[in-house]
Amino acid sequence: MAPSTDSTPLADHLGALGDAALVRQVADRRPDALGELYDRFSPLLLGLTVRILGSRGEAEEVLQDVFLHVWNRADRYDPSRSSVSTWLVLIARSRAIDRLRSRRVVERTLEAVQQEAPGGGHASPEAAENVLIRERRERVRSELAVLPAEQREVLELAFFQGLSQSEIAGRTGIPLGTVKTRSLLAMKKLRQALRPAIRELL
Repeated sequence: MAPSTDSTPLADHLGALGDAALVRQVADRRPDALGELYDRFSPLLLGLTVRILGSRGEAEEVLQDVFLHVWNRADRYDPSRSSVSTWLVLIARSRAIDRLRSRRVVERTLEAVQQEAPGGGHASPEAAENVLIRERRERVRSELAVLPAEQREVLELAFFQGLSQSEIAGRTGIPLGTVKTRSLLAMKKLRQALRPAIRELL
């Protein structure tokens, strides 16, 4: 007697699983289960992050970060504490707010430097912006120097050549997902290292 599951396509099998069971499959390192989870919840999470960030491009990057987190931390999901949808919404909301705060820090830094330029505030807005750019480049370069080489490469291409993550992937031949992961890890380190300097400027 052949088991009926043998004739059931894998996608149909995953589609029949409940959300929590699907997360358990992800915890077992099943990429197809992660894909199914993405299909189920990405529209909801993308809508949420677009509303927070006001940018579909940034929201899509946050969405990738969310599912990278799920892939790495699925074993920590506790169904007794929340539903899968609530768990994912909380992760997405947190990541989107972190990105929004980082964006606002940069905006406030630019405003502060423009208002308090060297020479008693008589410098032009263009000169103030040049000071900010020069100081930021110097600080970033010093922190980049201590990053792992593979993380430093993607950030140097982004910071100093203005390439998007897709352009970095195309130029280096590194998969886009790997570029995103390296950028995420490096930016976390830079944000932590540069936070005291940024506060000094605000």
